[in-house]
Amino acid sequence: LNKGEVVNSRDVPHDVITMNSKVRLRDINAQKEMICWLVFPDDSNADQGKISILAPIGTALLGYKVGDIVEWKVPVGVTKLKVEEILYQPEAAGNYQL
Repeated sequence: LNKGEVVNSRDVPHDVITMNSKVRLRDINAQKEMICWLVFPDDSNADQGKISILAPIGTALLGYKVGDIVEWKVPVGVTKLKVEEILYQPEAAGNYQL
């Protein structure tokens, strides 16, 4: 929260991960790509790539932009995920209501 900035939803840059965004990530360590959708807890489904905003990785992704590298602590060390592409962002699509 210390790094957070309040902005009008219409002013959110289109390359930023927001709630309900669908993103393509690359695990730098494993050199694997994945697609995930940042969702509310009731909508989460790991098999479908729907990650809860309250899951550690969901919280870690929020607010990062295309090209950023997200460092996420896991039991065996640190995973580094690169944000490759925003496939869908509600604000970019004109969907301003969650």
